[in-house]
Amino acid sequence: MSGVAKKMRTFAEKSSWIRKMFEEGARMKAEFGADKVFDFSIGNPDVPPPAKFYTVLRELAQDEQPGIHGYMANAGYPFVREALAKRLGAEQGVNFGVDDILMTCGAAGGLNVIFKALLDPGDEVIILAPYFVEYNFYIDNHGGVPKVVPTDKDFNLDFEAIEQALTEKTKVVLINSPNNPTGQIYSADSLKQLGRLLDEAGARFKTSIYLVSDEPYRNIVFDGNEVPPLMNTTTNAILASSYSKELSLPGERIGYLAVHPEMADKGAVVGAMTLANRILGFVNAPALMQRTVARLQDVSVDNSIYARRLEVFCKVLDQAGMRYVRPKGAFYLFPQTPIDDVEFCRLLTDQKILAVPGRGFGLPGYIRLAFCVDEKVIAGSAEGFKRAMELAKK
Repeated sequence: MSGVAKKMRTFAEKSSWIRKMFEEGARMKAEFGADKVFDFSIGNPDVPPPAKFYTVLRELAQDEQPGIHGYMANAGYPFVREALAKRLGAEQGVNFGVDDILMTCGAAGGLNVIFKALLDPGDEVIILAPYFVEYNFYIDNHGGVPKVVPTDKDFNLDFEAIEQALTEKTKVVLINSPNNPTGQIYSADSLKQLGRLLDEAGARFKTSIYLVSDEPYRNIVFDGNEVPPLMNTTTNAILASSYSKELSLPGERIGYLAVHPEMADKGAVVGAMTLANRILGFVNAPALMQRTVARLQDVSVDNSIYARRLEVFCKVLDQAGMRYVRPKGAFYLFPQTPIDDVEFCRLLTDQKILAVPGRGFGLPGYIRLAFCVDEKVIAGSAEGFKRAMELAKK
């Protein structure tokens, strides 16, 4: 018999559709050639990091001063957090101090730190469908219970559904804006309404309900859209983000958390998160990347590349007759499928197109298409999408 935990065997059976399609794509590329396969399965940013990243990295790699690669405070280097506090203060309209910032192993590590710090067994975390596939696992890691709440037809917040889902066990409401997989950005008014709703519910239940925003795509936006600040919604706000998308550094695992400076129990929350960073085994965010991003607060990837790809992909989907809500940010399209989403993905696979079924994101009847690929790949898929739509109608 296998010694693997029953829960992990179950998780493996339900494992990410993204990885399944990515692995299928690797098999197909080996069989047919990479130029014959149109792989939109995984959100791995391919836009190069800013040129300044390489300049700074080379300079830091040559620094041989004693102790530079040693242990540090679990929250991260103070000078790095100071640089980030200054930038986020301007972005969010509040005065962050060094102790309001925690450097993490990416946004994923940051979310696990938050849940470890805040959740008691059985505490509920509201997540909004469609959602990033790993959220369920992160919540389960720390004894929490995910509670899925739908968004509206345009993937905006459904306040009635959220209010009905709130209970005395609700500890966190987790949002993701710009959203993966829809590209939706929640408006400033809707975020303020959500903050009021959670504060009122917290008072009613005599508890604190934290609004956590996962924002790695904040700087990837289109059509003049902007991501509104989180910190003017509620003082129980925690922002989780990373440099994976804005600097195209996903493999470097460098991210951060920011806690509202006026949170009532801020000291206890930050202390618990700092401890969680250590005892979860992260210990601290990667030292070299901390020093690097401290000097890159004024740069980002070339967003116009993603914007051009979005235009090309929208034209491809329009010509195929697919329906979708135009994304405001991130680098995904989430069109409706004319038949079952898994079956439609099979039709696309026959056309050597790799997409991810919407059910993997908690919303069947859609597919996710990641456009962090060359424009030639997007344009080359046009006939395949048309044929798949034609076959779906038969």
